[in-house]
Amino acid sequence: MPIKIPNQLPATNVLTAENIFVMTETRAITQDIRPLQILLLNLMPTKIDTETQLARVLGNTPLQIELELIAPSGHVSKNTSQAHMLAFYKTFDEVRDRTFDGLVITGAPVELMAFEEVDYWPELCEIMEWSKTHVHSTLHICWGAQAGLYYHYGIPKRQLPHKLFGVFQHTVEDPNYILFRGFDDTFWVPHSRNTTVSRADIEAVPALKILAASPEAGVYAVKTDQGRQVFLMGHAEYDRETLRKEYMRDLTAGVDIQLPQHYFPGDDPGKKPMMNWRSCAHLLYANWLNYCVYQTAPYDIRDIERGIRTDD
Repeated sequence: MPIKIPNQLPATNVLTAENIFVMTETRAITQDIRPLQILLLNLMPTKIDTETQLARVLGNTPLQIELELIAPSGHVSKNTSQAHMLAFYKTFDEVRDRTFDGLVITGAPVELMAFEEVDYWPELCEIMEWSKTHVHSTLHICWGAQAGLYYHYGIPKRQLPHKLFGVFQHTVEDPNYILFRGFDDTFWVPHSRNTTVSRADIEAVPALKILAASPEAGVYAVKTDQGRQVFLMGHAEYDRETLRKEYMRDLTAGVDIQLPQHYFPGDDPGKKPMMNWRSCAHLLYANWLNYCVYQTAPYDIRDIERGIRTDD
């Protein structure tokens, strides 16, 4: 089944060219099926790139997905046109009375700031609190994962001595958990961050379980009971060129940036990056949608607010 997205969203043409089954709103209304309602809180500056990347991995399943986009109401995007934001994004106030099968909270380039210093932190806290009763499963990515662990469990983020930048090998620590069903023992994921969350802090919280980690990148995947909350520290959804674009952007701006690790063949930035994380990205998001969302979410979406699960 396809992912349903707005008719004119830029991701439509990109994903169609990649043979990913995309269904526009016009065609979707002719189908008698309840699609999964997925809300994407996009905090990334390159919003169109992020929309496309997440639509790509969310759309690679047999399930029909209806994607809704929101952004912080008081924050003006510097890298995305106001016309795009007005055409495709809603505010939290416009969706707060609805329930959703899944919520994705992206990363954001504010990790060196204290959480409370981020201008949209109060609204993000309100959304994370709302998600407890209005969302069946919430997936937090990178800074979004650090923010979620801090808000829900008081776990602080810690600054790294150097930016973690590149593609790193990870090990599945709990192969029996459904989020990593079908995974090999090791897999690769891109990271681009200056902060981290310590394993000891996570292990001190009984409600949390570590699912995968890396000797170089640290803890990668964490979950709560029944997958109601999932925290991913890296960016499995990234495109082949995402890290290259970031590297070249910082070089042009005169930022002291290291070459991304395990990314360019022979560490030669003139060569095409080897994409060795695509299959894990598609499988990871398919597993989240299938096992953490679809298999346990109630058919009547209003039952999510009532706390009803199909496995209860």
